[in-house]
Amino acid sequence: MYTSTPRTTATRLRERVSYDADLVHSILDEAWVCHLSFVVGTGDEAEPRVLPTLHVRIGEVLYVHGSTGSRPLRGAKAEGIKVSVAVTLLDGLVLARSQFHHSANYRSVVAHGTATVVTDPEEKSAVLTAIVEKIAAGRAADTRAPSPKELAQTSVLALPLSEVSAKVRAKGVGDEPEDYALPHWAGVVPLRTVAGEPEPDEGVEGVPDYLRAVIGVTA
Repeated sequence: MYTSTPRTTATRLRERVSYDADLVHSILDEAWVCHLSFVVGTGDEAEPRVLPTLHVRIGEVLYVHGSTGSRPLRGAKAEGIKVSVAVTLLDGLVLARSQFHHSANYRSVVAHGTATVVTDPEEKSAVLTAIVEKIAAGRAADTRAPSPKELAQTSVLALPLSEVSAKVRAKGVGDEPEDYALPHWAGVVPLRTVAGEPEPDEGVEGVPDYLRAVIGVTA
């Protein structure tokens, strides 16, 4: 269980907020993409930025990777860079009788803290492998490892999961009692991410078994 802080304490809809570590982990692990927010510049020149990127969680640390020339990685000096990270899984569209009560079912995580550049070569290599394995379990063994030049061009940021919360909506329509007599359709449209049939690149044939497991096809 995570401890709430002023930044993770909800000011409204508090019943949707959770500090349960297992829930936070499950959302981070299921999501493919996170949005990394940070500030570049100082004083009057300071401007907000947001960067969508792949991520992976290892224990109580969230890792993101990118080019050494990207703004957050250039800004993360020895003391690190202050960031916020958001992840959202959209589970359904909620269509109410009133326009006001239209909503969505979702699971989300927001984490705050100071991200630092991973300098240990073994940790960096392990993170990059973990990202590949998250894309498809078993993929790392079916790929070429990064070259020294590629590793030098890649940086990894580590964000400890110490200030984090989840927010979830998983219910039906919330119309006003007097609106239930209206003739308008209302309900929930479930949504989910479905992997399509892999499209082989030139020079390769078939689909490896580990990838078929990812898309849910065994033969």
